Amino acid sequence: MKKELVLTGKRIGIMGKGGSGKSTLTALLAKSLKKSGYNVSVLDADPTNVGLAQALGMAHPPAPLLDYFGDMVFDDGFFIYAAGDSTPLVGADLHIDDLPEAYHGRSADGIDFFSAGKIADMGIGADFVGPIAKIAHEFKPRYPADEAPVMLVDFKAGLEDAVSGDVLSLDWIVVVIDPTMAAVQMAIQMQEIVNQLRAGEMPFVAYVDDFDLRELGYPQMVQDVNVPGVMFVLNKIQDELTEQFLRDKLAAAGGLVPTAVIHDALAISRAGLMGQPLLKTPAQLQADQMMQALETAVTQSSISPQHTHSIKQHPLSQLVR
Repeated sequence: MKKELVLTGKRIGIMGKGGSGKSTLTALLAKSLKKSGYNVSVLDADPTNVGLAQALGMAHPPAPLLDYFGDMVFDDGFFIYAAGDSTPLVGADLHIDDLPEAYHGRSADGIDFFSAGKIADMGIGADFVGPIAKIAHEFKPRYPADEAPVMLVDFKAGLEDAVSGDVLSLDWIVVVIDPTMAAVQMAIQMQEIVNQLRAGEMPFVAYVDDFDLRELGYPQMVQDVNVPGVMFVLNKIQDELTEQFLRDKLAAAGGLVPTAVIHDALAISRAGLMGQPLLKTPAQLQADQMMQALETAVTQSSISPQHTHSIKQHPLSQLVR
């Protein structure tokens, strides 16, 4: 009996603090999905960290999407994040066959790969974090129906993308928790953000008072939106004592329950040190279990949807500060 690929078409964001292992986990999950029969695409939207393409076995990443979409320059250095700028990124919903090959990579095992861009490549003084965030929010290439992939988005470290509203473009969030209290705190804060969305609070960033949001179609942003589900993954776990300590802290502080555990593997560290792709490693089997946990969560949510909610209809005057 053929397995039902319940994650097909889902957009899954990988988030965590710096050093938590987001990129490694993204690569492991992508490989698990591919092995399980999914078509998979990966968007590297972390503007500072490098190595994701390497972990997927690609010698050279494709050209950055920043180059494809062109310079996104805003008057007086003012940039509106994707949560507040509802004007579409022109061409972001293009068909995959229309994207030039230079901007579209593919690993040896058939995982599609895109890079939003890296700040280091832009030169001294460049600040493209905002435009990269917009690409992360808007870039959703269309595929033939029978080739629709799961898209994994590797976000930059921290909570900025979540607070600015980029999570609204996702179906699910995977929060990576390494053995630090900072990671535990970020996981709790991420759950609080999602809870606020479920309660009807609209994420937004600061705006200038005289900026006419109506011209940008901002009222559209207060329509019904899909609030993503969240799952938590412990990463770089060295022993049972560490795992139990983190579980206890998460339960005590926020009632959070990790659904998967990735143990610290020498093979992963060695691959990063040597600049080699992630091949066979014990962590890959644990990533398979993480994928299965995600499939279960998605299936359960489709039976009893709990992560789709309506954003409150706030007057525009309350959204400008």
